[in-house]
Amino acid sequence: MSPDSGKSSVRFGKYEVLQLLGRGGMAEVYKARVLEGPLTGQLVALKRLSPKLSEDPEALDLFTGEADISRLLRHPNIVQVFETGVVGELYYLAMEFVDGRDLAHVLARCRELNILIPVPFAVHIARAMLGALAYAHTAVGPNGKPLNIVHCDVSPSNLFISRTGEIKLGDFGIAKVRAHGDGDLGGTLWGKLAYLAPELLERAPLTAHADLWSAAAVLYECLASQRAIQAQDTTALKEAVRTVKIAPISSVRDDLPFGLDSVVHRALARRQRDRFASAREFYQALEPFHDEAIGGSLGISSMVRGLFGVPG
Repeated sequence: MSPDSGKSSVRFGKYEVLQLLGRGGMAEVYKARVLEGPLTGQLVALKRLSPKLSEDPEALDLFTGEADISRLLRHPNIVQVFETGVVGELYYLAMEFVDGRDLAHVLARCRELNILIPVPFAVHIARAMLGALAYAHTAVGPNGKPLNIVHCDVSPSNLFISRTGEIKLGDFGIAKVRAHGDGDLGGTLWGKLAYLAPELLERAPLTAHADLWSAAAVLYECLASQRAIQAQDTTALKEAVRTVKIAPISSVRDDLPFGLDSVVHRALARRQRDRFASAREFYQALEPFHDEAIGGSLGISSMVRGLFGVPG
């Protein structure tokens, strides 16, 4: 039922499954082609819940919650979900296919080649990410009431960069919608520890500020080619998140425009009140360092193609 490398294709409902793109603990993602309906012929990313989790209420809730949230969001920097369904006993999401790489792969490739992402590119990526978050944080439901969405897992692996330079925030699988009574952590630490806001380790109420911390950590990593928070093991990592002792970006690269280091470190301040108040404010603070002519879609496209080559 599952193609291993794209050498053959199989039918799955109204989709032709072409190639395995990735596999995680909860789901597998495939490149697929739509065979029926208004999207016939279009390529999609088909995310299928692992069969062993199909009867797990928490896993089903996270999986279907991603579809419920994502279908409410329409933004050029957010991966669009087209539909959700069940084929046999397999639950699936059909999503926009982003032909490119996630930022985690881009950063890993840069480290492998011992190069730094150009500052204008890093700022452009961060502003696209913050634009998506500003939209999600202020989104309203069909009834006109704010949804108060918190993504909860903003990280390089959930930011996708296409070969044409599009930047898309994806994977709202653990996002919380506080308007639906989902406003605290309930004892669970969602997201990746290295990108977790320090107050969440103290079980502070979950707010959009958690996403802003994560976004700042992603920008730091883009600029410094290393994580803002580093440690040898989980215990040490938790302590590093709590204390927030972060080296200035200027200590690892000398081509930062004046003031950018300060913007990033303000966004990574230990106390929430010392940071930016919203994704929009953070986005605007990066405007003086943004150069669309250099770091826009064409530049990003050239970077991705240069790092990974152009498919034949």
